[in-house]
Amino acid sequence: MKPDFAVSLEDVSGGGAVEQAERHAMTGLKVRIHQRLIELLNLSVLERTSRESLRSEIRGAVVALLAEEKRFLTARQTDQLIEDVLDELLGLGPLEPLLKDDSVSDILINTHAMVYVERAGRLERTDVRFQDTRHLVRIINKIVSAVGRRVDESAPMVDARLADGSRVNAIIPPLAIDGPLVSIRKFAAKPIDMAKLIELNSVTAQMAQVLAAIVTARRNILISGGTGSGKTTLLNALSSFIDNDERIVTIEDSAELQLQQTHVGRLETRPPNIEGRGEITQRDLVRNALRMRPDRIIVGEVRAGEAFDMLQAMNTGHDGSMTTVHANTPRDALSRLEQMIGMTGLELSPKSIRQQIASAINVVVQVERHEDGGRRVVSISEIVGMEQEVVTMQEIFRFKRISRKEDGAIVGEYEATGLRPKFLQVLQSRGIELPPGLFATTRGVAAP
Repeated sequence: MKPDFAVSLEDVSGGGAVEQAERHAMTGLKVRIHQRLIELLNLSVLERTSRESLRSEIRGAVVALLAEEKRFLTARQTDQLIEDVLDELLGLGPLEPLLKDDSVSDILINTHAMVYVERAGRLERTDVRFQDTRHLVRIINKIVSAVGRRVDESAPMVDARLADGSRVNAIIPPLAIDGPLVSIRKFAAKPIDMAKLIELNSVTAQMAQVLAAIVTARRNILISGGTGSGKTTLLNALSSFIDNDERIVTIEDSAELQLQQTHVGRLETRPPNIEGRGEITQRDLVRNALRMRPDRIIVGEVRAGEAFDMLQAMNTGHDGSMTTVHANTPRDALSRLEQMIGMTGLELSPKSIRQQIASAINVVVQVERHEDGGRRVVSISEIVGMEQEVVTMQEIFRFKRISRKEDGAIVGEYEATGLRPKFLQVLQSRGIELPPGLFATTRGVAAP
């Protein structure tokens, strides 16, 4: 049986250059009109005003502002613009146009007067701003209260999510010295699958085929990488190869995984209340998940003692589980796991911990975000066992940088190392066939 994954490529250009330019122009127009309206309107009464009343109130202002902008729209376009502005006023204010812009992947708010976005892996400053710090704090509270969380001087840091699943982190004074800081990792309306990662040159078709086989054969996978390197995106893509009949339990600090299977139980941590009680950690949830009869456990990211419980789960019948970790190399990823297990307070020798890691993790996938904004799988390594007190690994595929173009684009090669992985025996025992010669030493230049 061959792992089944679609490699059909979709047109993601979002239309021609003219249409894209017009969309950006309209977004900029909405942002400017919204900025003018929040200067004119009483923000504190917005939420107590019905949409119909607000629509009639702002229509005249919008028409006047359009005249100032020297923009002449049809009646239909004007009505649509008013509806969009209403969404902004009654939603998350100046953020709404950015949240609706599919080209934006991250929104970074550095105080009320400075907002950056990431497009195609590159940061750019926008003309979006909030009226003042109080306005920004009001929007933050609107976000966090929707998921039962709070942010104030006693709890000035918070993780939350938007209604569409986008991940939000906010920190306010006194910890944020110059004013509130907010980071929003947008939730993709359509999850990026393996075919899309191939199209983006994040991985080759050969590597994707091997990864699909590894997931299908229920090998345990650790995805390693830095902040914003695409760990969660890859985890989502890999999860698509899990059989729909399996029971999956996901555990996250802030729910952002987009699994497409029907039998999924989603768990999310809970921070302590104002009295410092009621906290539910990832470690608590991993332990509880073991009582929920899962076939696979997926932890969004291991950061502390839950790493030990995750390894225990992988070693006790929950094959095919997956998680991610912040680390710069596959070897560093194993060291990070070792440090996390040390945080549990259990009296385990370094050798014992490494034996746990070597027996639990089968494959380490390293991802990187490069200077050109590209996110690439730069290494697929197999853990093969222990030699004395060292966990032994062998690299199967890797990305090798060659040069950098004048425009900053990275040029490199994906290559197979020629090593034959030991997990092939497991694949064959499960009836999974891979093309002969797939692991032979190969090179192919990857377009930037």
